[in-house]
This record gives sequence, structure tokens and C-alpha cells, in this order.
Amino acid sequence: MRCFVTAGPTWEPLDRARRLTNFSTGRLGGELANALLMAGHEVELFLSETAIWRQPLAALTLHSFSTTASLASAIESRATPEPVAFFHAAAVSDFQAGARVQRGPDGVLIPVREGKPQTDRGPLWVELQPTPKILPRLRTWFPQGTIVGWKYEVDGTREEAVAKGRRQLEAAGSQACVVNGPAYGEGFAVVVPERPLQEVPTRDALFSTLLGLLER
Repeated sequence: MRCFVTAGPTWEPLDRARRLTNFSTGRLGGELANALLMAGHEVELFLSETAIWRQPLAALTLHSFSTTASLASAIESRATPEPVAFFHAAAVSDFQAGARVQRGPDGVLIPVREGKPQTDRGPLWVELQPTPKILPRLRTWFPQGTIVGWKYEVDGTREEAVAKGRRQLEAAGSQACVVNGPAYGEGFAVVVPERPLQEVPTRDALFSTLLGLLER
């Protein structure tokens, strides 16, 4: 089957010299792409230009991305009505920079328009606005696709993390959601509509479970 995988972090410009990003390395998505290829699937990998995981990749088609918008554009360019599998493992930035202000000598907040605000003017306040979600748009671009999303949660309980994964399924119209992160704890959970929760302890076990979704 033709498979698409996203891996690594997006970043958003804070100004013309600084950026907002996250701790994703791209390892999980990169290793998943290798596992899919070794299982005989045709794989295209969208890999962040800032991913620090750079282990050897099996022969596959590679697309680079930077910002959330660039990733969305790259994915949309591969849109197809044919049956495919899409594994959206990239850590897409939740926020992008909006208005920026600094306090003037009279205490009034002044809009900042410089390409690189200076530290000698004191604190900088930046409005963070949500970035447009990519996962809900995948169903439009790949109407016959088997779509797998990710839910990485830091706060809350294991049960709350899984519940958020189930809500993601409903909101995005995807076939499965992988839940992990500090809130979930060790290992991963694979949430599939109307099926028992699948708990997998390792990356290899996760890849085997995701490969199994393609066999149904």
C-alpha cells in the first residue's frame, strides 16, 4: 500500500531571528517509515528540516518541511482519491506568534514591529495564537485513506489521555489514534473506534500494531 508518514517538529517564526518549536526529534516517525518500507509498502516521508534524528533511512521518497503551513502545503500537494495510509506522527506546533509588545518609558505597552526586538528595552510580550490543525484536513485530501493520528499528552491521568485520543478520532474522522507522553506513562495506546484499547509497551510493538491496521 502507498503510505505517508510525517515526522519531527514544525517551527513558527517569533520574529526574523527567532523561532518557536518543540522537543520532537523525528525518531518515531522515521523508524515507522522504515518499518513500513521493510514490510513491503511504498512510503513517502515528510521529515522536518530541524529533526535531529538522522539515522539511515531505507530507500523512500523524502519531503522536507519547516513551518506548519509548509507541512500542510507539502501534504496537500500529494492529495489523492486513491486508498492510502497516512500516519501523522509529526509534532505540529500548537501556537504561532501574534502581536508583540514592549512597555515604553511611560509604562504604556507599545507594539513591536522590528525584525529582532532588543533585550535592552526590557520584557517582550508575545501573543500566541493557535495554528490551524492539519489532522482534520487529511480526510479531505485523502478521502479513502486509513488515517492515524497522534495524541501526546503531558498533564493529567492515563485515562484522561486516552479519552482525549478518542475525542480526536471523532473530531478528525481518523481510523486510529496513538496516545503517549508523560500523562499516559510508559509505552503507547492505540485507540480504534468500537474496539478494545490496545496497549503496546515498545516502539517495535507499536509498529507491528500499526502494520496490522493495514491488513484489515
